Amino acid sequence: MNKWIAGGLAAWLGLAAHTAGAQAPATLPDGPKLRIVAVTQPLPTMPQFTRVDTPLLREQLQARSNGRITVQLSSHAERNLGGNEIVRLVRSGQADIGAGTLSTLSGDVPFLDGIDLAGLSPDIATAKRIAEAVLPVANKELERFNTRLVVLYPFPAQVLFCRQPFRTLADLRERKVRTFGNSLVDLVDKIGGLPVSVGFPEVYSALERGVVDCAVTGTGSGASARWPEVTTHISDLPLSWSVAGYMVNLAWWNKLDPQVRGLLEATFAEMHEKLWDLGAAATRDGLDCNIGKPEGCRLHQIAAKPMTEVTASEADRELVRATLRNTVLPGFVKRCGARCGEIYNQVIAPISGVEYRP
Repeated sequence: MNKWIAGGLAAWLGLAAHTAGAQAPATLPDGPKLRIVAVTQPLPTMPQFTRVDTPLLREQLQARSNGRITVQLSSHAERNLGGNEIVRLVRSGQADIGAGTLSTLSGDVPFLDGIDLAGLSPDIATAKRIAEAVLPVANKELERFNTRLVVLYPFPAQVLFCRQPFRTLADLRERKVRTFGNSLVDLVDKIGGLPVSVGFPEVYSALERGVVDCAVTGTGSGASARWPEVTTHISDLPLSWSVAGYMVNLAWWNKLDPQVRGLLEATFAEMHEKLWDLGAAATRDGLDCNIGKPEGCRLHQIAAKPMTEVTASEADRELVRATLRNTVLPGFVKRCGARCGEIYNQVIAPISGVEYRP
C-alpha cells in the first residue's frame, strides 16, 4: 500500500473518533441565528455523507457557532434529485450549499468537465493538485451563475468492472461498456469499446443480464453495489476520479457576517482534507474488498465471490495518456470552446504534462 493511501486510510479511520469525541469549542460570539439549507451527496448512506457532511456540517458547525448555525442537511435521493439540478438549485437560492459531481454540473458550466477528464490524473495526488489549481479559475466562470465552488473532492478511482476476463484495454474491443460523462465516452470509444449510458442504480441488472459487458465506477461504489456478484474482473487503472464540488449561492455568501463566513471557510478547509483522504483510502480498500482480501477491506463490504484484479501494464497507462492527448482533450475543447483550451494549457497542462495542441 503506498504512503498516500495508507495515510488517507489512517486519517479516514480517525475521523469518527475525532468528530465524535469532545465538543468542539465555540468560535462565534452571540448573534443572529442562521439556518443553512445544504444538499450534498447522492445517497445518505455514502461515507462522504455519514463521515464528513453529517459530523462537520450538521454537528460541528452548530457546536462551534455556539448554537447560532443550524444546517438542514439532505442528500440528492432525499430531495428526489438526479444531481444535474444542483447548479440551478444553488443559483436560485433554493439551497445555500449544494454538492455534485463535475460531470453532472458541467452541463451548465462546460469548463468544469476539464478538471477531471478521462485519463488526466493517473493518481489521486495529481487529481488533487489539479483541483486546487483550477478552483480560482472555475469560480471566475461560475460568477455569472451566482455560484461559488468552496470545495473540490474525489470519489474512489473510477475503474473497469467486467463480466468476462480481460488482460489489457485492447481486450475491450467491441465490448459494451457502461460510461458516464463525455470524456469517458471519448476514451472508451477510441480504445474500441462500445460506450453505453446506464444510470448507476440500473447497472447491476444490466451487467447481470448482459446488456453491458463492462462498467466503470468507483472501486468502493462497485463494492457497495455488490457488483462482484455480476462481474469477475476488475482493473486497478484509474480512468478518472469522479471529482465533485460543493458550491454556495454567491449572493448569500457575500452577505454573510464575516465571522460566520470565516467559520464556514475553516469548516470547508477541514472537509477538503478529509474528503481527499477518504478518496485515497477508499480506492485501495474497494479493490481489496472486491478481490476478497480481508486484511485490506475496512471501509466497504467484502465480496462473497472474489474478483480477479487486473494490474495495468505500462502500455495501457501510455494508451490512456495518448488517448487523453489525441482524443479526449480535443473533444473537450471542441465542446467547451477555444478559451477552455487556453485555460487548460495555462493551469492544468503544467501539472498533467499533457498540453492541448489545436
